[in-house]
Amino acid sequence: MIERTHDVLTFTLNNVDHGNEVTGPMFDAMLAELRAEATRPSARVLRLRARGKVFCTGRERAGRDAVAIHKEVTRLIELKRTLRTSPLISVAEIQGDALGFGFGLAIVCDFVYVADNASLGFPEMRFGLAPAAIMAYLGEYALPRFAFPLVLFGDPIAPQHALQIGLISQVCSAGHLAADADALVERILKLDPNAARNCKEFFQTAQQNSFDQNCRLAVEALTVGSMAILAKEK
Repeated sequence: MIERTHDVLTFTLNNVDHGNEVTGPMFDAMLAELRAEATRPSARVLRLRARGKVFCTGRERAGRDAVAIHKEVTRLIELKRTLRTSPLISVAEIQGDALGFGFGLAIVCDFVYVADNASLGFPEMRFGLAPAAIMAYLGEYALPRFAFPLVLFGDPIAPQHALQIGLISQVCSAGHLAADADALVERILKLDPNAARNCKEFFQTAQQNSFDQNCRLAVEALTVGSMAILAKEK
C-alpha cells in the first residue's frame, strides 16, 4: 500500500497471509516511487510499515532457473540501494518479527524503530544459503565480531541486542511504537528540507571516501550551504 500525506510517503507491506513477504509487484511499486522521488522529490520522509502481526519474514522466491533468479536478486539489491540513497529521510517501523530480507530492508533505512516484542534475524544459512545481500552492507552498521555470527548461525535476536550492536535506532514498547515514530517524523519535518537532503547525501558519501576527500568536499558543501543561508537572510 502506497500513500502520500503532505510531505510523507508511506509504504505499508500488506501481504499478511504470507508473512508480509515482498512479492514481485511490491518490489516494482516501491522501486517506481523511489526512482520518481530521486529525480523529482515531492516528499521529505518515507515511512516503511506493515500490517498484521509481523513486519516482514522475507521475499517471494518465484524464480526456478538461473535467469529468473538473477533477475529477482538484481531487483532486490536495487531496491535496497535505491532506498538507502534516496533523498527522503526513511523511517522503518517494525511492529513484529523482521527476518531475512525484511530485517535487511529495515536496516538500510535511516531510522529503525522496533517494538520490544519483535524477533529479528537472518535465518538464510539454516536453509543452506549464505545471505550475501545482507553481508554486502551489514559490516557498515555492526562490528564484524557481532555481525558475522548473526549471518553464520541465523539465530534470532531480541531488539535490545540489535540496538546494542548498532543495527537499529530505538526499541519501543509495542503500544507506543506508532506514537514514537510519529514524533520522529515531526522532528524531521521541522528541519530545513534542502539542508536535510544535503545532510543525508554528504553523510553517506563521507562513509565511502577517505578523510582527505571528505575535507575537500566539506569545503564545497559549507560554501554552498552558507551562501544559501545568506540568500534567505536577504
